[in-house]
Amino acid sequence: MAAFQALMTAIYPVPDLTRARTWYTEAFGVAPYFDEPFYVGYNIAGYELGLMPGEGQQQPGNLGVVAYWGVEDIDATFARLIAAGGTSLSPIQDVGGDIRVAVVGDPFGNAIGLIRNPHFVIPRP
Repeated sequence: MAAFQALMTAIYPVPDLTRARTWYTEAFGVAPYFDEPFYVGYNIAGYELGLMPGEGQQQPGNLGVVAYWGVEDIDATFARLIAAGGTSLSPIQDVGGDIRVAVVGDPFGNAIGLIRNPHFVIPRP
């Protein structure tokens, strides 16, 4: 039996939870299912995208770690995040094998990875 089942949650620390909730709701096109002063949670295709206040050791920014969200149309998703106020940290590029990746910065200093990998089947909830 494998010790790990799947990546289930990506949590982004933000300096202003109210502003971040508004941005992520618009950028991802889905309302949070959990909304408290200490945490805002979104269900993105059966996986958790969480926002938490950036305090103490938990500050915005990825320090080299980027979670990549699987998307069907990387061009449209990249454009949507940029139109919502994100910034291009790494433009869309083909990394071989028909796999395309990009990284968008949110307005709070976090990196959101996007990946279109036709070799990986995205499970449907």
